[in-house]
Amino acid sequence: MAKRNQLENPIYVDMENKLNEVGPGMCLAKWTQVTLQLQTGHNHSCHHPRTHKINTKEIARNPSALHNTQYKKLRRREMLTGKRPEECDYCWNVEDNSDRFSDRTFKSQENWSKPHFDEIVNADWREDFNPRYVEVAFSNACNFKCSYCAPAFSTTWMQEIEKHGAYPTTDKFNSLEYNKFEDKMPIPKRDPNPYVDAFWKWWPDLYRDLHTFRITGGEPLLSNDTWKVLDYIIDEPNPNKELNLAINSNLGVPDNLIDKLIEKLKRIEDEDRVRELVIFTSVDTWGDQADYIRNGLEFNRFWYNLEKILSSLDRAVVTIMSTYNALSVPNYTKLIDGVYDLKRQFGSDDRYWKSALFLDSSYLRFPTHQTVQVLPQVWNKTIYEQAQLADFYSIPAFDKQFHGYSDIEIQKIKRIWDWKVADWDQKEQQVKEQRYNFGKYFQEHDKRRGTDFCKTFPELESFYRDCLEIKL
Repeated sequence: MAKRNQLENPIYVDMENKLNEVGPGMCLAKWTQVTLQLQTGHNHSCHHPRTHKINTKEIARNPSALHNTQYKKLRRREMLTGKRPEECDYCWNVEDNSDRFSDRTFKSQENWSKPHFDEIVNADWREDFNPRYVEVAFSNACNFKCSYCAPAFSTTWMQEIEKHGAYPTTDKFNSLEYNKFEDKMPIPKRDPNPYVDAFWKWWPDLYRDLHTFRITGGEPLLSNDTWKVLDYIIDEPNPNKELNLAINSNLGVPDNLIDKLIEKLKRIEDEDRVRELVIFTSVDTWGDQADYIRNGLEFNRFWYNLEKILSSLDRAVVTIMSTYNALSVPNYTKLIDGVYDLKRQFGSDDRYWKSALFLDSSYLRFPTHQTVQVLPQVWNKTIYEQAQLADFYSIPAFDKQFHGYSDIEIQKIKRIWDWKVADWDQKEQQVKEQRYNFGKYFQEHDKRRGTDFCKTFPELESFYRDCLEIKL
């Protein structure tokens, strides 16, 4: 790893040095963070390593073993004794091949990690530790079948695959064989779930230590456990009064559930039950094209519910997680315009983050046949112009209402363009199979779901038909 300029990013330099004093593989996230996929009984403490299965015998004895698994404790021991856990190779690749900070430094510097540094490094690796940042999915119940999603995260996807089988792509997209091999077949919502049971046994103790709690899915509003959490927060204020609460929703559930969510969150907000309240939702482009990508979405109703939440909750912040993919490109400009209008309308100093709405544009990496990489180079200009538009709508230095796009929102769109154009000469030779799969997938999509690709995406019709002509 190259020697760092000590005058640059001093906070991260200091944290990296502290971690390296313990060992070259030390990372506080193995203690302080966890994502729990209770529908499959899997967890991990960072999004880079693969998830691992939670042992039901462990959680029967100790519910906190949902996080403090024996497997994870052995990885902690490696970190505390100067070793680099093999599963964390993403960070080792960054550190060994560049002078950039890896995510172990960023995650350890987070305010849900850094304050616990001494406690963690001075403890025995066998000891349990309550995570401060917890993301949990209670079930895979979901009324959407987003084109890039999977049966482990959507019951409607599961029903389709059980009826029709995998898609006819070369990689058998969404085949259940992979889920079975990885032991990731979701437990049906109607069946007893030992992982959910263990969570509720652990919850009163976990709740006292939480910094950030995020409910995801599936569609969380279709899970009774989500409402149970909200009621608990209303009835039992967090002792440290510093809880950050985040909830995911596709905003496509029945109206009574949207109203119920607003009612619960309004009370939590008015009674200062949390320090910050964030609602995460998703849309990947505008109008009918957005409906096609996120099957089950009704765009106009989605936008109505989005405005309803922003007008009803005075301090809450909404983040749109936009999974920018090949089908996002033609109409993404309209989404940038639409989000900007809502920023101007609902931005306020009363909001937790001043701005009411954030557009988090992350490029899709899997499945590869739906990424922007499959598109011809002619679309590069469109992506570039979208980044320019967001830049045009940026926050002026004098604008204290934070109406416009922040630098990080703009940079994320620019990053999509960077990724699309990088090393194209080499990638063009690799995309033949991806384009073949693009054609096969959406041809089957129309057949199964009664959709019409060419009618919905006239801008991509010629490309689509070319994909259908590819022979492997």
